[in-house]
Amino acid sequence: MKKYFVQYKPFLLFLASFFGCYILLTVGYQYFLNSFGDRNVDSITQVVAHNAEKIISWFFMRVQVESVINEPFVRMYFQNKYIIRIVEGCNGISVVILFISFIVAFSGSLKNTLLFVFGGSLIIYILNVFRIAVLTILLYYYPEYSHILHGVFFPLIIYGLVFILWFIWVNKFSKYAK
Repeated sequence: MKKYFVQYKPFLLFLASFFGCYILLTVGYQYFLNSFGDRNVDSITQVVAHNAEKIISWFFMRVQVESVINEPFVRMYFQNKYIIRIVEGCNGISVVILFISFIVAFSGSLKNTLLFVFGGSLIIYILNVFRIAVLTILLYYYPEYSHILHGVFFPLIIYGLVFILWFIWVNKFSKYAK
């Protein structure tokens, strides 16, 4: 049995660090979410919604974000029509947690790891805000495609980006790149 632990040590260390980091970040995030209660929207989701609102307003389109007390989501109105609700799962934090856990599991130098975690998380956040803004506009004009847009196309984009960032990390910066 010891032979197998020695043989698979890198894989076992990867699993332990990935799941350890993932669980730690998820528990911390859940603690943060619990501070808002079940009936109110968290501050990160509100910031994401307001940033998406800003992006849409750059194009001189009528857009409004509304948070209502005792609703765990933010309403997004486009051209004076209620289009989407932005819930906690839309803010991208769970994707960032997954991204960070993988980077930590394949860590490199502390400096490279911290810079890549920060830079990658920022890229994911920005893409997610743009995703919400574009999705709002597309659902206004093409509501019949809501399932394919929200359920297939945009998750493909966000998780595709995460995969590309992981690929870059493993091949250029992790301790396994050499």
